[in-house]
Amino acid sequence: MQLIPDHGKAAGRPWVMEQTWSRLLFAHWSLSASVLRPLIPMEFEIDTYEDQAFVGVVPFYMSEVRFRGLPSIPSTRNFCELNVRTYVKHRGIPAVWFFSLDASSTLAVWGARIGFHLPYYSAHMQLAQDHQVVSYRSERWHPGAQPAIFEGQYHPTKPLPLSQPGSLEYWLTERYSLYAYHRKQIYRGDIDHQPWPLQGAEADITHNTMAQAAGIPLPDAAPLLHYVERISVRAWYLRAIP
Repeated sequence: MQLIPDHGKAAGRPWVMEQTWSRLLFAHWSLSASVLRPLIPMEFEIDTYEDQAFVGVVPFYMSEVRFRGLPSIPSTRNFCELNVRTYVKHRGIPAVWFFSLDASSTLAVWGARIGFHLPYYSAHMQLAQDHQVVSYRSERWHPGAQPAIFEGQYHPTKPLPLSQPGSLEYWLTERYSLYAYHRKQIYRGDIDHQPWPLQGAEADITHNTMAQAAGIPLPDAAPLLHYVERISVRAWYLRAIP
């Protein structure tokens, strides 16, 4: 596995979790950063590309999940996950900011909410694949949460060359940190994986209220789409940022 040199995430700290993400769709919409500003703590700068912010809706399948040195827990080894995200900076370090993360494993949801301070929600989720076409459906049922539904089909079209620094594809995807915010404390979590093996994609999204549930009105425009068949990931525990 290629270690991505970013902000010293591995300095003196071993990774704690590994997992595989597969049949993943990046669906990104561009919009004004002013739309997102009220939804993100002021400690964070909203990251933009050519003066535009981006919101991503990202369905995928999580598998082979385990903590380092431990066997997998059956109910958290394999499950569907779907996140709504944007991109921020703190002290110049770029990272992903999650508005929501829906998952079909209730144990994984509560473990992530408690241990990682991330806005995970329980959802009824289904994934099926016919040749290259992925059918995906998610309906949130988490107690007290805003209802949210995603339903659609997507498939890869053609392999793409590795994205290059400065390109929009690189800016959107090659991010190896996330931020969380809990009780006025900032946390950063780091991950590591090979560069994204992006492919072009087509999608027919019939229902999508995921961003709306977070208070984000998506523009009435076709999203920018990318597909990833499979990638292996290692993760580090969150660190509190003074």
